[in-house]
Amino acid sequence: MPDPALLNGPRLRLRPFTGADRDAFAAMNADAAVMRYFPAPLGRAESDAFLDRIAAHFAAHGYGFWALERHGTPGLVGMCGLARLPWEVIPWQDPADPPVEIGWRIAQPFQRQGYAEEAARIALAHGFGPLGQSEIVAFTLAENLPSWSLMEKLGMRRAGGFEHPRLPEGHRMRRQVLYRLTRRDWIESRFGE
Repeated sequence: MPDPALLNGPRLRLRPFTGADRDAFAAMNADAAVMRYFPAPLGRAESDAFLDRIAAHFAAHGYGFWALERHGTPGLVGMCGLARLPWEVIPWQDPADPPVEIGWRIAQPFQRQGYAEEAARIALAHGFGPLGQSEIVAFTLAENLPSWSLMEKLGMRRAGGFEHPRLPEGHRMRRQVLYRLTRRDWIESRFGE
């Protein structure tokens, strides 16, 4: 039986991060162009702490943000995956059952090549398939056209907005747009039911 932590697509392999990814991950997170829709690029200590949280999420839930690499080509393309949100933002969500978000980040040399879409489709299939999620959400800034355009391409529907609880009042990035995709809508979009 294949390892559930390893997922494959036509061009990409989604796998858990390893210690060998730390330098490339830190370089991606320090790139101002990659991080333009985030509050700030990450320093090395912040990037390493983020990888540690990703590993802890995998250990606790069996899924998380995967490292992306191209088949037969070494090197980190980016990350994509699913994570339980540790804070409440969605009014319809049961507080005892935190929402699962999908997210992605692609290193600058690999942007605009369809890797985020391929990885997101693989992650959604895993989330709605083996993981049995009933809904997956995503959020971003209104001006992050590439991200919310991809959300819509994936079949996600805009579901309002919210104030990001981890950003201070008045922060220019505090207001986020929210998208959601139910398992039923995902199945209908894939199979035309």
